[in-house]
Amino acid sequence: MRVFVISDMEGVAGIVKWEQTTGGEKLYEEGRVLYTEEINAAVRGARAGGATEIVVMDCHGAGKGWDFNSLLPELLDPHCEFVVQHEWTEYTGFLEEGCDAALFVGMHAMAGTGEGVLSHTVSGQAWHNLRFNGRVVGETGINAALCGHWGCPVLLVTGDRAVCREARELLGGGLTTVEVKQGLGQFSARQLVPAKARELIEEGARAALRDLSAVQPYDPGRPCEIEIDFTQPHRLQEYANRKGVEVTGPRTLVSRADDWWTAWTQFYF
Repeated sequence: MRVFVISDMEGVAGIVKWEQTTGGEKLYEEGRVLYTEEINAAVRGARAGGATEIVVMDCHGAGKGWDFNSLLPELLDPHCEFVVQHEWTEYTGFLEEGCDAALFVGMHAMAGTGEGVLSHTVSGQAWHNLRFNGRVVGETGINAALCGHWGCPVLLVTGDRAVCREARELLGGGLTTVEVKQGLGQFSARQLVPAKARELIEEGARAALRDLSAVQPYDPGRPCEIEIDFTQPHRLQEYANRKGVEVTGPRTLVSRADDWWTAWTQFYF
């Protein structure tokens, strides 16, 4: 069984401040340890659930040379391999080869979620709302659509209570979720001790792999329209003149194509 572990940092137990997720900050080093150990818990659980090949893809943009390179390789479970990509959603090789399941670790809620710890979508400074065929989604939706394009189902999502709810609403009741904290606001939470969070993630990963058909691969629909509302008019300018992209308002653009992956790549890359 081939399993893809896709990870982000803001949904990890013990992390509630941007300084814990931003490369170069003193608190970032603490955050990296917490992050890597939750990934390790998912890897252990995947192995216990029957995975024979596990690839971890770090999807946290920490800034500068730390982008998509926040996990600590020296601490990473040796029973997996890991990917450092240059741009988010750039690496698709493992999915293209055929992947049985995806496990999402450390996810955060979409922009505008009041009780979502460090909630945002792609860029808290630039992006306000993101919609796939009219449905508002966050980064869980982006990663799920990436996997779904190659027929890979998402079976586990871990993070705070808000993102677990968001993920179930998007992917259905068959999804396994592990709640490691309850947001009290964007920068505060009631949290599990990291050791307990890891225990639950390990068990959640193992349990999620019992039934590979519990969740269908996510497809936002065909044809696909991706609509982004930016925080300020100047934020959309870098995307405005790309093929298939239409500016529909002072802060809004739309990318249209026959499928999600084409619509995404023609404006994002």
